[in-house]
Amino acid sequence: MHTGEGGFHPPSPSPWSPAPRELQVTVRGPSTQIDQCPGLGWRPRKTLVALDIACLLMAAVPFLLCELGLVPPVRRGFYCNDSSIRYPLMAAETVSDGALVSIGLLLSATAIALGESYRVRRQGLGPQAYAPALYKELGAFLFGCTVGQSLTNVAKVAVGRLRPHFLAVCCPDMALVDCSRGYVEAYICTASPSEEKEARKSFYSGHASFAMYTMTYLVATLLLLALGTGLTRVAEHRHHPADVAAGLLQGILVATWAAFHISGMFQPQRLAPQQLPPCSDSPTTIGHTHC
Repeated sequence: MHTGEGGFHPPSPSPWSPAPRELQVTVRGPSTQIDQCPGLGWRPRKTLVALDIACLLMAAVPFLLCELGLVPPVRRGFYCNDSSIRYPLMAAETVSDGALVSIGLLLSATAIALGESYRVRRQGLGPQAYAPALYKELGAFLFGCTVGQSLTNVAKVAVGRLRPHFLAVCCPDMALVDCSRGYVEAYICTASPSEEKEARKSFYSGHASFAMYTMTYLVATLLLLALGTGLTRVAEHRHHPADVAAGLLQGILVATWAAFHISGMFQPQRLAPQQLPPCSDSPTTIGHTHC
C-alpha cells in the first residue's frame, strides 16, 4: 500500500492470492419432497393384482381337490377291540362349518380394517393410502388361510385316520369280519361312499386349525374360542384329542408364518425423511449457509 499524488491506491492483486469465489444459495420451498418416488401406473398394478389372484388360486387347488372328493383318503383297517373308534355319531355340531367360517372371517376382517384405519391415520398417510393397506393385509390373511386349509385337507387324505365315530358311520357287518386276525383290513362299510370318506378324515382337525389360525392372526383373547372349538370336536366324538392338538398347532404355525412373512404389519416401518430446516439467507463467517 502506498500513497501518491492521486491519493490512496489499492494494492494490486498478487499472482499468488486465490481467485474470488462466488457463493450460491439454494432455498427449498416448503412443498419440495425429498426422494420422491413415482407411483406405479395402472397396468403394473393390474398385473400385480392378477398375480396375487393367481397365487391365491394355486394355494386353493389342494383344498378344492380334497374337498370335492377327487382325492380319496387312505383306506386303513382297525382292531376289533379298539375302543377309540366306537363312539356314537352325534347329529348336530356345536360349531358348524358355516358358523366357523363366517365368524372367523368376519371377526378377522373387522379387526384388520379397524387396525389399518388407525395405522393410516396415525402415520398421516392420507385417505388414499387406506385402500392399498387394507388390500395388502386382507390379501395376506386370505392367502395364509387358504394355505392352512390346503395343508389340513392334504393331511386328512394322506393319513386317513379313522374318526372316533367311525364304526357308527361305517356300520360294517361284524359277522363277516374276522377279528381273530387282530388288525382287520377286509371289511365293507354299509354307509354311503361320501360318509365313509368323511369318517376316514380324522387327522387333523380342520375346525381346530381354521379357528386357531384366525384367532392367532389377531393375537387376541379370542384364542379361547379356538380352544373351545377344538374341545367340542372331542366332546362330540368327531376327533381324537391328538387330532385337535395337531390342528391347533398347525393353525398357530401357519398364522405365524403368514403374519410375519407374508403380511407387512409386523415388519419395521421405514421412517419418512425429515424436512430440512429453512435455509438462512446470510452465510456464516466461514462462507457456508445453514443448509
